Amino acid sequence: MYTDNIILMADAYKYSHHKLYYPGTNKIYSYLESRGGLFGETAFFGLQYILKKYFTGAVITKEGVDQAATLLDGVFGSKGIFDRSKFDYIIEKHGGRLPVRIKAVKEGSILPVRNVLMTIENTDPQCYWLTNFLETILMQTWYPSSVATLSYHIRQIVEQYFAATASATSLGGTPFILNDFGFRGTSSGESAGIGGMSHLLNFKGSDTVIAAVYAQKFYNASSVVAASVPATEHSIMTLLGEEGELEVLRHILKACPTGIVSVVSDSFDIFRATSEYWGGVLKEEILARNGTLVIRPDSGDPVQTLLHVFDILMDKFGYTVNEKGYKVLPPQVRVIQGDGINLDSIRTIYKALQDHGISAENLVLGMGGALLQRLDRDSQQFAIKCSYAEINGQPVNVQKHPLEMNEKGEMVKSFKTSKSGRQQLVLTPQGYKTIPETEASPYPNELETVFENGELLRDEKFEAIQERIISYLKKYNG
Repeated sequence: MYTDNIILMADAYKYSHHKLYYPGTNKIYSYLESRGGLFGETAFFGLQYILKKYFTGAVITKEGVDQAATLLDGVFGSKGIFDRSKFDYIIEKHGGRLPVRIKAVKEGSILPVRNVLMTIENTDPQCYWLTNFLETILMQTWYPSSVATLSYHIRQIVEQYFAATASATSLGGTPFILNDFGFRGTSSGESAGIGGMSHLLNFKGSDTVIAAVYAQKFYNASSVVAASVPATEHSIMTLLGEEGELEVLRHILKACPTGIVSVVSDSFDIFRATSEYWGGVLKEEILARNGTLVIRPDSGDPVQTLLHVFDILMDKFGYTVNEKGYKVLPPQVRVIQGDGINLDSIRTIYKALQDHGISAENLVLGMGGALLQRLDRDSQQFAIKCSYAEINGQPVNVQKHPLEMNEKGEMVKSFKTSKSGRQQLVLTPQGYKTIPETEASPYPNELETVFENGELLRDEKFEAIQERIISYLKKYNG
């Protein structure tokens, strides 16, 4: 069985569309956009992964068509809905290569919502049905784009609070502040690879090792783009019971005499562990280490727990006041919060630290399901819509502009109103703007042909996309 058979990577109803398009249709042109959502701007990422995995080369094969015919006749309960001749034609005429052209803005670009990110059209008039048949799999760019967007906006928050409260020497550490703890919370290994890779555009810290593999395989990463540190879990911390907790802590320091080690410390009582053990019995050993102990609370209200933990640690280990007037623990001690971390709690935590005179450089973060799983296509309201067609060779601008009833029972114009006609994306001094392809502009079209008739035409390195997205961050920070 072919589990990556692109013929089967479509919504079932699309197999009937070759019959349902108006007679004489020979061109369908569609575009992708983010129509709004959590953020007013979107990071575009993930198309190259889909093109490499599913589109490039001779992807329509006789074996694939045979598999589809057998399966879909069963799905529909009869023969005739799935027309294998449409796919056999692609094999005979195009050697199994997809006769479509895809244009897209550079991956890693940050665009205001409601701008065109990608377009697709058929290059063979007989394959007008293929454009939107491929919508299902192409739409899955929503996921890497949404993770990259979320991670990018969290990086903005991190940079904001580091700029306000952290010492100048710590600013280079911001790429390591938000660590990806999300693998176990994803729906699949593939989701972990794609989503984890998207996060790595903005941050380097990650426990999702497969993300680095995806970056190398699909985006030509020339180095290992993820970083992690030795860390414990509760199975380690609870082996000797509550009475043996101190012995376990002592063993961990012996096992990791140098470097960074992260130790979850809430197995029994986070405040006792922080005060009596880390800041008491083991204090001098910690201060003598050539490295950093990262203490991890993992339960309780994040803000209240962190503030109390920092009060204890600064009382036990002391602190300095940086040039911005905020307290900083000795370099041998830091804290990581990985429980209850999401976009809102990150804002709340940093604000609370600032209000209590604690520098952001004392804390690192770990984010799990809220980073890689708690998103959907509507998080940034992604959609692919047809905006242009040709019928018997005649151009037709296509648009949907529905009226809808709101919660007050009023008829209003829907946010789902689509664009009309062929589109181009231009970058003006005021920012990105989508305009009709027929409109003259002094600015070049930012939509580049990335795929045509089975061939990948733009194959970018992960590091180049990483640099692009970080360049937007630098503009944001002024």
